[in-house]
Amino acid sequence: MNRYVGNLPAMPGVFPDYPAPIVRNAGAERELTMMRWGMPPPPSKGGPPVTNIRNASSPHWRGWLKPESRCLVPVNSFAEYAPEPNPETRKKDVVWFALNDARPLFLFAGIWTEFRGDRGTKSKPIPGPHNVYGFLTTAPNAVVEPIHPKAMPVILTTDEERDVWLRAPWDEAKALQRPLPDDGLMIVARGVDKEDSATTA
Repeated sequence: MNRYVGNLPAMPGVFPDYPAPIVRNAGAERELTMMRWGMPPPPSKGGPPVTNIRNASSPHWRGWLKPESRCLVPVNSFAEYAPEPNPETRKKDVVWFALNDARPLFLFAGIWTEFRGDRGTKSKPIPGPHNVYGFLTTAPNAVVEPIHPKAMPVILTTDEERDVWLRAPWDEAKALQRPLPDDGLMIVARGVDKEDSATTA
């Protein structure tokens, strides 16, 4: 694999429009490169960049479902806000999910494209073009559903799944858009922290 990003520091929290590492196809090889989180929204809807993609049958996303526009998003954990405020803090807890307490690496099934507009904030726009990515979501499993009943990321945990996602036709790859089995994920932290500090230990 080609590596163009150097030795990255720990990233205990990645937020929309932040740069983060992804893996994509580069000819016959694969490469690790940095992209901003957030795909262009449908022109008819406008609004902010789209971080999570559920409806893969939408014409807006269909063109990016080919292998050349797919990517893998490496993570150790991900977070969702709890549905109800914590009685003590009166704020919604940040709930962190991982494969287990050791937080081994896993990957989201993502897509990417080049975006030619500005990113960043309105007061400090960063002119394009930018390479940007988002990841697919699916129905939540029993671990995620009580916290986030709408969706969970499409998680790939085996070499075979990752290979299928990066190279296979959509008719084959679309089978990966399914929840991780309930025993494959657990809550590893809960509280006010918007960063998973355990990933930097």
